[in-house]
Amino acid sequence: MTTIGTLFENNRRWAAAVSKENPRFFRELARQQKPRFLWIGCADSRVPANEIVGLPPGEIFVHRNVANLVIHTDINCLSVLQFAVDLLEVQHVIVCGHYGCGGILAAAEDRRHGLIDNWLRHVRDVQQRHEPELKKIRGKTARLSRLCELNIREQVVNLANTTTVQDAWRRGQKLSLHGWVYDIHDGLLRDLHVDPGAGAIRR
Repeated sequence: MTTIGTLFENNRRWAAAVSKENPRFFRELARQQKPRFLWIGCADSRVPANEIVGLPPGEIFVHRNVANLVIHTDINCLSVLQFAVDLLEVQHVIVCGHYGCGGILAAAEDRRHGLIDNWLRHVRDVQQRHEPELKKIRGKTARLSRLCELNIREQVVNLANTTTVQDAWRRGQKLSLHGWVYDIHDGLLRDLHVDPGAGAIRR
């Protein structure tokens, strides 16, 4: 069984291995962070951003929440976004969801889950907007997978309509938005080719 002590032991082994491979790694890492990517992903423990894209610490700025939502009243997410775009000057913002998402499943279920239902109301809104399409899909798993994709697309559009992204585009800053889905069954990412311009309000 993994304990808190195990985490510290693992950390010491990891730090020692990294230092052995590159003695200057932590010294250089401590000087600054200049990531090119902001990852807005799900809080699910099976979707670690750095690992699945093969990037070391310092290369990707990360924000995670249940069901990878970008909500215009979520100051936490919006603050991360503004810090990443305005101060770190990331060039890419990625919204990455995943098949088999517990948040998507909970949102689709016709029962109460407690406080989280308030958060998942946003996913249910997506589900209601696309109800005709979703009803045509046979099989619960396929239907949930499609809802997962639709939710990612919705969040990319929400992202495009934030003041931070709108201001960056207006001043000519190089900034691209992406909607990806991760399949926990094979470990592969898929680009949904979301065009945020289709739903973005260009101010």
